[in-house]
Amino acid sequence: MEAWALRAMERWPNVPALFGWLGLDRRGRWLIRGEVITRPQIIDTINGNYEADAHGRWFFQNGPQRGFVSVETAPLVLSVNDGVLLTHTQRVVRAPAQVLIDEDGGVAIATEHGAGSLLDTDLDWALANMTDAGRPLDEYALTKALETPSGSMTALEISIGDRQLRVMRMDREALPGHLGFVRDPAPRENERVATRVAD
Repeated sequence: MEAWALRAMERWPNVPALFGWLGLDRRGRWLIRGEVITRPQIIDTINGNYEADAHGRWFFQNGPQRGFVSVETAPLVLSVNDGVLLTHTQRVVRAPAQVLIDEDGGVAIATEHGAGSLLDTDLDWALANMTDAGRPLDEYALTKALETPSGSMTALEISIGDRQLRVMRMDREALPGHLGFVRDPAPRENERVATRVAD
């Protein structure tokens, strides 16, 4: 988190949190009240102050006010640039810990930065780096993996950087519980809630 946000939190520690205003879509675009944010300065500020609390709710720390973010797929959206896996906040993924494939072939990855979903435009990269128990991946092996029960390991493996990881099948709706994040954060008991953005 950036120093200015930390200073604001120290100065005004009890500002109520904001829910239902901010979002992150499946393409890694920030939303406010459903509208895409396009100003680079705002995007950079959100990217630099985006974290998770102890309950798996992701938020943007806007000075003293915490704005919780509803996420369409996962709290991070991952893309590939010159073979390097990046979060939508421009962090390099160096230590992927787990790879999951959902019922429609979507790929989620547990990273050192948090849980991420791979952009559908980069699924070809994922498939090109997958093998079937050491053999080249083919359509039959992929179909068999997609038919594997949710929560079970498949025969697929994927190479990401210097890591070789087994691929688990996991239904999309089960991903938040498995990876420890909340798609649509809600206030907890006795949590102060704001009705507007703090001045």
